[in-house]
Amino acid sequence: MTGVVIGFGVIASIVALGYILGRLDVLGDNGRHVLTSLAFYVATPALLFEILSDADLSVLVNAPLLVSALSMAAVAAVFVTVAALRRWDAGTTTMGALCATYVNSGNLGIPISAYVLGDASLIAPVLLFQLVVLGPIGVTVLDLRGRAPGTRARPLGILAAPLRNPVVIGCLAGVAVAASGWTVPEALMQPFELVGSMSVPSVLLAFGISLHGSPMPGRGPQRGAVALAVLLKCLVHPAAAWAMGAYWFGLDGADLFTVVVIAALPTAQNMFTYAVQYRAATEMTRETVLLTTLVTLPVLVAIAFLLG
Repeated sequence: MTGVVIGFGVIASIVALGYILGRLDVLGDNGRHVLTSLAFYVATPALLFEILSDADLSVLVNAPLLVSALSMAAVAAVFVTVAALRRWDAGTTTMGALCATYVNSGNLGIPISAYVLGDASLIAPVLLFQLVVLGPIGVTVLDLRGRAPGTRARPLGILAAPLRNPVVIGCLAGVAVAASGWTVPEALMQPFELVGSMSVPSVLLAFGISLHGSPMPGRGPQRGAVALAVLLKCLVHPAAAWAMGAYWFGLDGADLFTVVVIAALPTAQNMFTYAVQYRAATEMTRETVLLTTLVTLPVLVAIAFLLG
């Protein structure tokens, strides 16, 4: 569990630094917005291009990933159904479904895969699936949600929506390079590596800044959506992955343990970037990211005890 503790410690320290920056007002009133915009428009697309340009796309076709994808779809469907019954707005519904399904496969998933699962590459299929499929779908829905009232969505406009999003563009460009088999020269890749390295710290610092002056999580007007997203992410998602893996796909042993542990990972911090950028359920997303990160550690310990 050393890697888990280290991963959580790194995240907590950078978020704490962001909180201090917010408390001291070092970056001013627009500091959080500047950091999230930097991550969304520049750093994250560069990071995604770097990751995907030399990725092995064949890992997107295997039974454990299918279990992960189906469990994500099931959990998202539950949130959307409840949101429809409660008549929550489109922003809350979209961000809630993403928060309940999109796992922190990067700065937590990699160390957890290395030290808990014994192989850092095991997180790669879910990482690629989220970057190539789940993320683009989510930002496309958020793009369409921002359409002016009364205007109709044309099929061509829907298809073109992802091409206007910098995150999706970074993903598609990286996938295109990987599919072509071309290796980007180091001299050309270094700028992407340098700029991309700002992505995670920018998101975490902005998240920490947002915590200053915020009420205690779970007490705001969106506490129902927060509670549902946390419940689905921390308990229902890993339970669904276990049931589907064991009974539908016949997984057992290490394969079953892997899909359940990955499903139990907390909500990714870049969901907060999406929420801020699209002005969609920002408070709910911030609280969900924080609470799922806090709850994940005991959940992972319980999973290791039961299945490890």
